[in-house]
Amino acid sequence: MDDQALNRIADALERMAPAPLAAPDFGAAPAFVWHIEPDRLEPVTQVNRVDLELLIGINRSRDTLLDNTRRFAAGFKANNALLWGARGMGKSSLVKAVHGSLQADYPDLKLVELQREDMGSVARLLNHLRVAPHRFILFCDDLSFSHDDQHYKSLKAVLDGGIEGRPENVVFYATSNRRHLMPRDMIENERSSAINPSEAVEEKVSLSDRFGLWLGFHPCDQDEYLAMIDRYCGAYGVSVDADLLRAEAIEWQATRGARSGRVAWQFFVDLAGRNGVHIA
Repeated sequence: MDDQALNRIADALERMAPAPLAAPDFGAAPAFVWHIEPDRLEPVTQVNRVDLELLIGINRSRDTLLDNTRRFAAGFKANNALLWGARGMGKSSLVKAVHGSLQADYPDLKLVELQREDMGSVARLLNHLRVAPHRFILFCDDLSFSHDDQHYKSLKAVLDGGIEGRPENVVFYATSNRRHLMPRDMIENERSSAINPSEAVEEKVSLSDRFGLWLGFHPCDQDEYLAMIDRYCGAYGVSVDADLLRAEAIEWQATRGARSGRVAWQFFVDLAGRNGVHIA
C-alpha cells in the first residue's frame, strides 16, 4: 500500500475519531457558542443583546430570572429556567440581557449557547464546563421536540445529570413557544395510540417539570407596545412628534398582524434610520 493511500486512511480515521477539544480560554470572551464536527467553543466577544432596562412588560419574569442568576453567579444553588410563551416577547433577549447586566460584578459568569440540534452532544460539552473555574449559563433558544425526536433524552443529562449530577457550575436556561416542549396534538396522538397512554407521554411531558422556574410570556396590549417604542426613543435619543409616532407605530403593527416586543423593535429600527440615528 503506497503512502498516499495510507494518508487517506489516516485522514478518514481522524474524521471518525477527532482529537479531543483543547481546554478553551474562557477568559477570552463573555460568551461562547458550542459547535460540533469538530467539537469546539467559539468565543463571542460582542453579544447581540439589549439593555435590561429596555425590556418592557415582563417585570415579574425579569426580576425572577435576574435574582436566580445573581444567586448562581455568587456561588449559590439556582434553578434551571424555562421561558415559554408568545413569540417575540423577549424570552431570549431577557436571558442575554440578564447575563449582560451581571457581567461587571461577576466577570466569571459565562453564557454558552447550545443549538437544539446539537443537544445529543451535551454530555461532551458538560465535561468541558465541569472542570472550568467559571460559572456557566447554558442557553438553548427555541427548544422543542417533535414526535420522533430523541434529543429529549440528552436534555435529561442537563436537567438531572445522571449519576454524576448536573455540574455545580452550570445552570440551564431554555426558551420555547410551548410550555410542555411538545405540540399538543403529538401528546394526544401518543395517548391515543399507546398501550399505556399515561406512561407513553409521561417521560416527555415531565421534562418541563424538571425546570425549577417556569416563566410565562404573553402577548402585549397596545399600550405596552407603544411604551416599548417610547423607551427605545428615549434611550437612543430619537425625537418624533408624539401623535405622529403613535399613528406610525399602530400602522406598522397593523400591517404585520401582531404586536410584540420584536415588532416594536423592528418599527424603531426603521424609525431611527429614517431620522438619521445610529443604533449601536
